[in-house]
Amino acid sequence: MASKYPFLDLAGADRPYADAMQAAATRVLASGRYVGGPEVEAFERELAGSVGTRHAVGVANGLDALRLILRAWIELGRLQPGDEVIVPANTYIASVLAVTDCGLVPVPVEPDPATMNLDSTRIEVALTPRTRAVMPVHLYGRACHDAALTDTALRHSLLVIEDNAQAIGARSPLTGAATGALGHAAAFSFYPTKNIGAAGDAGAVTTDDAELAATVRALANYGSDRRYHNIYAGLNSRLDPVQAAILRVKLADLPGVCSRRQAMAEAYNRCIDTPAVIKPLYTDDGSMVWHQYVVRVADRDAFRNFLASEGVETDVHYATPPHRQPCYAELLGALSLPVTEQLAAEVVSLPVGGHLTTADAEAIAAVINRYKPLK
Repeated sequence: MASKYPFLDLAGADRPYADAMQAAATRVLASGRYVGGPEVEAFERELAGSVGTRHAVGVANGLDALRLILRAWIELGRLQPGDEVIVPANTYIASVLAVTDCGLVPVPVEPDPATMNLDSTRIEVALTPRTRAVMPVHLYGRACHDAALTDTALRHSLLVIEDNAQAIGARSPLTGAATGALGHAAAFSFYPTKNIGAAGDAGAVTTDDAELAATVRALANYGSDRRYHNIYAGLNSRLDPVQAAILRVKLADLPGVCSRRQAMAEAYNRCIDTPAVIKPLYTDDGSMVWHQYVVRVADRDAFRNFLASEGVETDVHYATPPHRQPCYAELLGALSLPVTEQLAAEVVSLPVGGHLTTADAEAIAAVINRYKPLK
């Protein structure tokens, strides 16, 4: 039986854009240009303009965006295999996959329990002579950017790559600049569930570095800088023009998307009132765009089962951190990361998004307030 409050309903969320999305896809089909072309170029211009960077390069997905940035820095001599990259221990595995795929070494650093983002005060002690880069992840839509991060990166000449897969539209609480323009380069994901989602896989890289942008573009197109001239042994990771056209529709409504999610989060924050639930840090400074609204509950299964019985569907992001994944058992499995592991055991994502309203958030909060934890 369908939940009264589903965790995700992409068709419902996309209903306001349906006609424009269909027109965009039809426009590409009528053009006969099915790889690259004006839709991709227009989206890249519009994304760069929205973020505030000089360059944007459309790619196939968010993981490739991360991989291509790192690979480009290797080709440009800024990184070499064996170099270490500081990564948050509390993140989706894609952040780490990109590092190891390029022959680099991930160094997980614990999160701040309040923000669930990388604890920038811990970076300094994790540095070694091989540390060359740091990857702040704007997890759940919260900008990970503060004075400690910027100071440490500057003093140690670290490359800063933003994993901005979840936080398009968020702004730094330190400078007010948009995520995607806070480091040397940034990776975006437009997976359908994201705040700005495609109708399939899609991603992008933003940067102010013209040489890096050109290298990423070449690497993503078989390593070629012009037709049949391959300067790198690259890969095929191009943004599809149908996806670019659809993304242009949604990107134009980015302020509205952020505003609606922030209104839902405000309702949750105002209305959830039970000691059984730890609410996420709430801010109204634009630094959080609420890709997920993540609470913490000691007995997660009982909590989720209660909400399900009341018609509220939930999810968990993420139950198993990267260092506990089987694929990293040898590389990272011996690490002790208690803050990350506690978060992984307690986090619950509540419904938030375009398929629901602020009134729905208030109703869900009322259900949550009736939850009685196990003794």
